[in-house]
Amino acid sequence: MPIAQADLQNYARRSGGQTVIIKRASQRTAFLCHSHHDRELALGLQAFLREQGLDLYIDWQDSSMPSQPNADTANKLRQRIVGSEWFLFLATQNSMASRWCPWELGYADGKKPLDKIAIVPTRDGHGTHGNEYLQLYRRIEVDAHGGLGIFGPNATQGYKVNSI
Repeated sequence: MPIAQADLQNYARRSGGQTVIIKRASQRTAFLCHSHHDRELALGLQAFLREQGLDLYIDWQDSSMPSQPNADTANKLRQRIVGSEWFLFLATQNSMASRWCPWELGYADGKKPLDKIAIVPTRDGHGTHGNEYLQLYRRIEVDAHGGLGIFGPNATQGYKVNSI
């Protein structure tokens, strides 16, 4: 089931909106593709995945990123996408309308193994977001036990996110 955006917002509030990440040497990494309009959702997902042992890179937390998008921004994003073990696309109404998000997903599709790309579909009062990609990529959703699971395209059974 897609993740409720309200749940991500609540998770961000409970975690205190922390933006400082202390990465362990063996911790897996993921690049988060998202709309900057979804800051609170990104923080909620970051906090939730941190508990699962996954360090989530969010570009606006990176002080080396330019303040205004430019060619240097694109180069840094390319490096981060390639350098991260996973690429996650937070599917929301905002990210689906973004100019940068489809570019990042397309770049990742050409550079990363398909089993290292996952869509994080969400639902809100307007519907479910990310359906366009669910037959192409893995997805991270709420599993039958209320945790996060990762599922293959069109699959109904998956495995816990903390085992990726």
